[in-house]
Amino acid sequence: MAKKDRSAIEVVNGASVRKNWAGHIPVLIIEPKEPAAERRLAIFLSGLGGNKERLVPYLQDIADQGYIALAFDNDQHGERGSAGSGNLVDRVFSNMRNYGWKILGQTTLDTKTVIDWAIDTLGVQSDVRVGGISMGGDISIAAAGIDPRIVRIAPIIATPDWLRPGMHEISGSAPLMDPGMPDEASQTFYDELNPMTHLERYLNGPQMRLTLGAEDKHIPPENAERFKRELARLSPEAADGVGLVYIPGPKADHIHIMDRKDEWWPDLLRWWL
Repeated sequence: MAKKDRSAIEVVNGASVRKNWAGHIPVLIIEPKEPAAERRLAIFLSGLGGNKERLVPYLQDIADQGYIALAFDNDQHGERGSAGSGNLVDRVFSNMRNYGWKILGQTTLDTKTVIDWAIDTLGVQSDVRVGGISMGGDISIAAAGIDPRIVRIAPIIATPDWLRPGMHEISGSAPLMDPGMPDEASQTFYDELNPMTHLERYLNGPQMRLTLGAEDKHIPPENAERFKRELARLSPEAADGVGLVYIPGPKADHIHIMDRKDEWWPDLLRWWL
């Protein structure tokens, strides 16, 4: 029996996009204007409180490079959410290790599901690029550790360590954040998927380039630096595949990096794709 076509063409942020469903996961797709001989996939994910629609400018740039550009809503976000993004952000920041780890863990697993769907439905090649902003970047790192089809990742102001040591509140000169305590389900996601405690998964790739804010106190660069340093103890060659790029100050904190997209996105895009 033929699969029911659940796709629809819509205009989002001035761009014509195709919306579809990878099982229960809503996805948004922009295809390149000129079809390529090989259909290649790049997935880009939003940060906490975001949604796939906000990523359309990034997806357009990806499609202009000849890739099928895809975004999907993180767990509890966008079309998968039951509350406003502001409420979601407040809830997660009230107990990052409980609420945040659930979103990180489930969306990491969802990334595998979306890749399966894209290969089966869109006919893309099995070597996939994944990237994302903040929490979306965290997810790209974790997903690459469990899915060898992800060959290159582009995390932006993200961390490979879900414990986030040194994490301050996101606003201004804020105090250290109380990370909270996980429940059993959240702890299971951490135990199974946290990149920092599964370094062995990164010994044979993927290539990654982390874009970091030199003044970021919300996701301190030390998190990524420690990941690279500890990976080097196991394999200097693997650590060489972890690039760290710093956006210098002033205004190189977590919030303002997005305002400086023109400084880091074009070069990152060329490397990533």
